[in-house]
Amino acid sequence: MQNAGLAALGLDWRYLAFDVPPDQLGAALQGAKAMRFIGLNLTVPHKLLAVPLVDELDASARAWSAVNTIRFEARDPTGAWQPLARLAEAPDAPVRAVGFNTDADAIVQALRKELGMAVAGARVLLLGTGGAGRTAALKLASEGVAELSLVNRTVTRAEALASELGHAFPGILVRVGYPSGEVDLVLNATSLGLRSDDPLPFDQNRWDLHRARAVLDMVYRPAETPLLRVARTAGCRCANGLGMLLYQGAAALEIWSGQKAPVDVMRRELEREVYGV
Repeated sequence: MQNAGLAALGLDWRYLAFDVPPDQLGAALQGAKAMRFIGLNLTVPHKLLAVPLVDELDASARAWSAVNTIRFEARDPTGAWQPLARLAEAPDAPVRAVGFNTDADAIVQALRKELGMAVAGARVLLLGTGGAGRTAALKLASEGVAELSLVNRTVTRAEALASELGHAFPGILVRVGYPSGEVDLVLNATSLGLRSDDPLPFDQNRWDLHRARAVLDMVYRPAETPLLRVARTAGCRCANGLGMLLYQGAAALEIWSGQKAPVDVMRRELEREVYGV
């Protein structure tokens, strides 16, 4: 996806994957600085670990307390910090790492573009309150959802998130457990669905998908998870997590390059790579 985007923009860059143990993340960031990388993406568990390791946090990373995108910067001749991509040559001066979060906005974009759904005023059942679920809950609350029902295998974690949301967004109805009525959206932020034999991420004895208008599963491989199969049978509008992956990646490319990402090109390559189509 990213290399297709880079080629479309005419940038002589390469996007590469590296396995970095969590206890070596700091050393990896220093190495990337030394080698004058343009930027980085981080996946779990590095998104939380990187917060104290970067030199600056963008407002997005401060808001969600997680970093999935890093841009390296140096001072230009006037002393102003500039992305390395904008400098004519690699600087000898110190380089700083600026952390961003593009995951949260990608959730809202996926809902709007993949499901045609507006978040404001919506009633949402969120399955999973770990790292991805917490970010989703905070973002949805900041966008003005009316109700959030939190279901998690460990109830105390859901209760902690409910308390956090209650203090930060007192105007939103937040409950732990299944809602009593209908919802506009079920959002799966658990990893259940990655395997074909995974159980559903909710208890069918306690809640019925016929009471949901739409379902977004953050899992994108397989294309249709067990949850989405049940949701389609129930008549829900459905989308998997591929759109979220696309939109967070496109935003990262724009942060690094300063150019508008070729989203259609990136989507085609992503679908080819993930689904072979």
